[in-house]
Amino acid sequence: MVSRTDRTQMAEWWRTVDKSLLGAILFLMLFGLLLSFAASPPVAERIGVSNLHFVKRHAMFLIPAVFVLIASSMLSPRSVRRAAFIIFAIGIILMLATMFIGTDVKGSRRWIQLGGFTLQPSEFVKPAFVIISAWLFAENSRRADIPGNLFSIILFAIVAALLIAQPDFGQTMLLAIVWGSLFFMAGMSWVWIAAFGGLGVLGMGTAYTLFPHVAGRINRFITGEGDHYQVDAGREAIVSGGWLGKGPGEGTVKNIIPDGHADFPFAVAAEEYGILVCMGLVAVFAFIVLRGLMHAMRERDDYVRLASAGLLILFGIQSMINISVNLQLMPAKGMTLPFISYGGSSLISMALCMGFMLALTRKRPETRGGDLMMRFSPHKLRVAE
Repeated sequence: MVSRTDRTQMAEWWRTVDKSLLGAILFLMLFGLLLSFAASPPVAERIGVSNLHFVKRHAMFLIPAVFVLIASSMLSPRSVRRAAFIIFAIGIILMLATMFIGTDVKGSRRWIQLGGFTLQPSEFVKPAFVIISAWLFAENSRRADIPGNLFSIILFAIVAALLIAQPDFGQTMLLAIVWGSLFFMAGMSWVWIAAFGGLGVLGMGTAYTLFPHVAGRINRFITGEGDHYQVDAGREAIVSGGWLGKGPGEGTVKNIIPDGHADFPFAVAAEEYGILVCMGLVAVFAFIVLRGLMHAMRERDDYVRLASAGLLILFGIQSMINISVNLQLMPAKGMTLPFISYGGSSLISMALCMGFMLALTRKRPETRGGDLMMRFSPHKLRVAE
């Protein structure tokens, strides 16, 4: 317990942060580490490294992820915005660099070598982009002289172009959904909705026409023909686990899933721990999103409300896409399950995303006591004087 007389930064953070949200996020982190013991050894064995190679690296990435989560959750809303601008600028520069010096993996240049580590800059651009877009939308509604909507459209076009150049259509679609949701919440007219909806359909049609791997994934999903070995293996793992699972370390189908540690950890969890545990895992994701959105709905500040909601939509949609792929409800995409999948960039960037969300949803004087902010607004104080 923290004394009410303790005014240190840590004590103030502990009193104001949503402990239920924090606990749920830390639970996902620990469950992801636990699941790496089941999902990663078969992959490590196939590539000829130590069985615990990915487990050790996952644990190593977990340490800075927890630090980033806690540190970013201590920021004020203004500091969150400032940090987002810095991260976004660095991320865009690194995304440009990946086009020339990035590591080529299966025909995509999404990663860049920094020291002994491989970094995926787009993962860090995502939460920063959400924060900046939310601020621009809020400023557009607050000040008529600032074309925030236009600036946000330009930023989205820049990020989308860089993602398509990699190419990474999964992340492009994810950001488009989040950005469109923010635009809608900021008061987009039905004309804009129709226009961007049409552009979205046109973009998907263009991608299907110009990029064979996109067309191949969609065709395999619709017709069921072609090579969909990994997706079938994931479904088989889920079915073989049943309601209660085979038990920790007893899974067998997981051994033939090529990316069980990264893209299909949900299927591995279903085989070893059962569908009931997976339903509980989905409930934790849903709890974080719904509780966070309840905080956002109570916010008076447009920027804080849009930013926190946008980060939660990003977290929720990315989780939904990964789980849907595992359940064969969507075409296969290389998208991680937040805090569960292996990947240092994904783990740390999602910790940053949720840390920002915790910072924005912390209790602040202007959000307590209903109309407290109105009673102590600058206008009221000037009248009183």
